Amino acid sequence: MKIQFCGAAGTTTGSQHLIHVNGQRILLDCGLYQGRRHEAFERNQHFPFDASKVDVVVLSHAHIDHSGNLPNLAKQGFKGNIYSTTATRDLCAIMLRDSAHIQESDVEWLNRKRKVEKLPLLQPTYTQLDAQTAMQQFVTVGYHRTLPIADGVKLTFIDAGHILGSAQVILDITDRDTGKQQRLLFSGDVGRPNNDLLSDAEPAENVDFVVMESTYGGRKHDLAARTSEHICEIIREALERRGKVIIPSFAVERTQQLLYTLDKLNHEGRIPHIATFVDSPLAVDATNIFRLHMDSLKPEVRESLFMKNDPFGFDGLELVRDREDSMKLNRLRTPAIIISASGMAESGRILHHLRNNIENPANIILFVGYCAENTLGWKLREGWDRVNILGDEFHVRAQIEILDSFSGHADQDELLAWFQRITGPKKNVFLVHGEPERANALQAALEPLHASGHVEVAKLLQEVEL
Repeated sequence: MKIQFCGAAGTTTGSQHLIHVNGQRILLDCGLYQGRRHEAFERNQHFPFDASKVDVVVLSHAHIDHSGNLPNLAKQGFKGNIYSTTATRDLCAIMLRDSAHIQESDVEWLNRKRKVEKLPLLQPTYTQLDAQTAMQQFVTVGYHRTLPIADGVKLTFIDAGHILGSAQVILDITDRDTGKQQRLLFSGDVGRPNNDLLSDAEPAENVDFVVMESTYGGRKHDLAARTSEHICEIIREALERRGKVIIPSFAVERTQQLLYTLDKLNHEGRIPHIATFVDSPLAVDATNIFRLHMDSLKPEVRESLFMKNDPFGFDGLELVRDREDSMKLNRLRTPAIIISASGMAESGRILHHLRNNIENPANIILFVGYCAENTLGWKLREGWDRVNILGDEFHVRAQIEILDSFSGHADQDELLAWFQRITGPKKNVFLVHGEPERANALQAALEPLHASGHVEVAKLLQEVEL
């Protein structure tokens, strides 16, 4: 048995890990790579393996950096099952279609320019039809329901506490060549404890090998109490300046958590009235899926839904679907909060809001989650004075604020606590889904805690015998 790290090794995006066992190939996640545009396009177009020879995909959760290249996998010949939780399947149904729509729209926009410049025209990595084809290959599995998925391989999902439906992947593997029975745990993305909406990540038992995320290695998030006060300060400041608060936000989980927090602050009378817009059809659809999967939410959130105190809605909130209504927001001259996807500011309507608001010093751009290196969001977080947005250069005059405590990823202390709750020998630990500095920091913290095992930072395309 061996594992090859085909993505999210040395970076946080494009999660893909290929297991070879008993003559079969099992792919853990199939995410889109996000970063420099040309590099991202090339890496997403071309897999480092033959898609038609993959037998099974196991999907940890619906975020695009974990699920977003499934339609391309199917397009290139993958015919097997895609195993996920039910909530993940439901979220992927809207997210993959949206991803395809964005790619088609972006390519259409770029090709108008390329046609004038007499350059070769581009093709999207995949289309909405490809996304629809991939959705037909999903097979859903509940938490703690063990299921054979390949010769000698059984799958169990346990809660990861990251987003709705997110799972840690447990594979119980009988290697026919050696006769060994071993258990592999793939963390997916580990959520923060005490999340407003979701339960904490569960501990796994009797684990031999761990493939573990390291997004926030060496980092510690702010306390939740400070987060609420910071949001109040930002909103008051925007009202005083007569400006807007522009929030690039992931459509799934982050937007719902923001709405839940704003609803709570409204009810507590801690923030003044301010018009609030969720400008993302995907986020609107995702919020409805959260309502559909009440059983996956914390009891207090479920009670709010039953008591008709909608935790994702409040007076002054407007959910924007139509493009025309989205464009009207750019003509808005009164203070407002605009929440729009994508969270890394790489695509979607957020780009137009940034184009129209980034050079106004009255405005505040608030980041509430991780941005991969070289994305537009990362450049703004890093303090770049000028940035390119949809082909044009802009001066960054708006105020940039960061609230990483909203992150759906556990910080270093939380990752260490999660790891220590896992039982078993944990003979080999492979750190993935982290920039090199973050993964190295987590490795340095783990090694003294786990002297009996081997901890290493996975490298892209590295193959390891297990």
